[in-house]
Amino acid sequence: MVAVPGTDDASATDIPAEIRGSVAALYPGLRVHAAYLDDGGIDELLAELGEDPEEGPPGAVIVPLVTGPYPRVYDVLRGARETAGVRAPITEPLGPHPLLAQALHVRLAESGLARADRVRRLGLVTAADGVIVATVGGEGAVRAADMTAVLLASRLAVPVVPASLDGAPGLPDVAERLRKTGVTRAAIAPCIVGPEVDQGLLAGLAEEIGADSAAPLGTHPAVVRLVGLRYEVALEATDL
Repeated sequence: MVAVPGTDDASATDIPAEIRGSVAALYPGLRVHAAYLDDGGIDELLAELGEDPEEGPPGAVIVPLVTGPYPRVYDVLRGARETAGVRAPITEPLGPHPLLAQALHVRLAESGLARADRVRRLGLVTAADGVIVATVGGEGAVRAADMTAVLLASRLAVPVVPASLDGAPGLPDVAERLRKTGVTRAAIAPCIVGPEVDQGLLAGLAEEIGADSAAPLGTHPAVVRLVGLRYEVALEATDL
């Protein structure tokens, strides 16, 4: 079960459905569902499972579609699980992980903000001379994104720092810190899948700090693979 922050807004994105289909293709025979947290979808889906017996495997594995710690998401999931009376394990977030750094590099390159190859390291030139890895989930998520930022910096050979879209340190403060270090053109690398934030928030912040932004991670294969990895770890932990 892929737990998606936000609501099932048809005007937003079909990313969760695409990820659900891709994960199902990785695991033939596995029933994969995508449920939203803020419109009752996760409650309905867990209720359909019914109460678990005290023995035997749990009825589901819940994979939150977030790249780092997100207390509100985990609180909602734990509450829904308790109400439904199921023993479904809730996995760790998708990151930090080297696959996220790889996916962020791809998204920056697709937007013309970074070179795609890593071969000619000495001749590597990016359209941006500094990158902000933007995440959600508050300070804990920013701390977790620091590892991804370090990995991305090693790929781009420019300063890369994390910032929060919903807390501190925010994008304006981080952008100002980068400017003071000599960065003249910063780019935003959204370390989010997409449904976690309002569609206009990122664009508004990018305009505020005068930075170009790559697209969110969306359905990048790294996201799909990380959902699968979290599921596999949960299987091993519960001896299914």
